[in-house]
Amino acid sequence: MTAIRNARVRNSGLLGARPGTRPGARLAGGARLAGAAATVVLAALSLTACSSGTGVKDEGASTETSASATPATDTPAATPSTAQASSGSSAGRQAESPGPVSPGAASHRTAVHPAAPAASRPAVETAAKAPSSHRSPVTCQGSNTRTVASPVRRPLNHLLITVTNTGDRPCYLYTYPSLRFGEAQAEPLAIRDSIPQAVVTLDPGESGYAAAILSAGDGSGGHGRTEKSLTVYFHGRSGNESVGTGAHPPLPAKGVHIDDSLRTTYWQQSMGDALNW
Repeated sequence: MTAIRNARVRNSGLLGARPGTRPGARLAGGARLAGAAATVVLAALSLTACSSGTGVKDEGASTETSASATPATDTPAATPSTAQASSGSSAGRQAESPGPVSPGAASHRTAVHPAAPAASRPAVETAAKAPSSHRSPVTCQGSNTRTVASPVRRPLNHLLITVTNTGDRPCYLYTYPSLRFGEAQAEPLAIRDSIPQAVVTLDPGESGYAAAILSAGDGSGGHGRTEKSLTVYFHGRSGNESVGTGAHPPLPAKGVHIDDSLRTTYWQQSMGDALNW
């Protein structure tokens, strides 16, 4: 009520303006009058509300307004630890599933050098003919071999006979050498216990061996004599006859001493086997 009385006093002062006031002052006074009237109306409304016990209660900020002021998000913001875990898992997936390799990265990998083209390799001349070991073997004889007869110191009274294949095919040395010393018509006996397990085969350039036991070491052999020539014949597959031409290896100038105990070994693949008898 006090506020209403104060307003009325101010308004009465304004209404009682002296005559002769300037128009601008009048306009300013009218504006102040309008403002004062609005103040009076607001004060009256406030007084009415106080007297009736009703009014606008301050119940706090509206729930809907608060809800609309804060935008709702379905996905929570990622914390630093979550971001790190996410980036770590992404890096793991990238490591497990590598993408396409860039040319720069490929240059750091170990380069695989292809083999040199065959055209850049030196050509190797090959013989037109097949290896001699693949050609059909023949029988060793005087025409395709070289025969050497050499006395040895040990064992005593032994003559080593060496036959070398000089042909271009393998050849077989069947059974034993058929020996003819001097003018003899019959060949000496062969030692049966010296039969090898297999037929001796000579590739071109290889040698086979046999030994002739010239005389008895104890002097028990009869009809001893000295011979200065030797003819070596070669047996065929059957072993009953000689084949081809014979060989005529030279003997020492003084000759060799033989007696009726003269005998020979079968052909052997090694010198040691031949001189073992």
